[in-house]
Amino acid sequence: MKPEDKKLLAECAVQAFKASGKGGQHVQKTDSAVRLIHIPTGLRVTSQQERSQYLNKKICLKKLRKKLELRSRKRKKRIPTKKSKAVREKELHEKKLRSKQKKLRGSIEME
Repeated sequence: MKPEDKKLLAECAVQAFKASGKGGQHVQKTDSAVRLIHIPTGLRVTSQQERSQYLNKKICLKKLRKKLELRSRKRKKRIPTKKSKAVREKELHEKKLRSKQKKLRGSIEME
């Protein structure tokens, strides 16, 4: 294992458990599935792809590293866009038409 992996693994709680699903006898009898819980952030990652716990742990570390990278990425500042003048005028025109229709829907008063 790489030194970076060891450092990251030291920050995690490692759980081994029996994998579920297809795979026959070997999968359901050994604790080969791995769950890593990154304690500082609370992120959880699991892997039960391989038959060995060691390989599943490596896969989990890759997944966790990717999640941490995505989490630390800074979002771009949103720049609000303006509606064009033509769009605003069209909306106002449609609004006027709608209000006329609603006024015409009113009950007729008989005198």
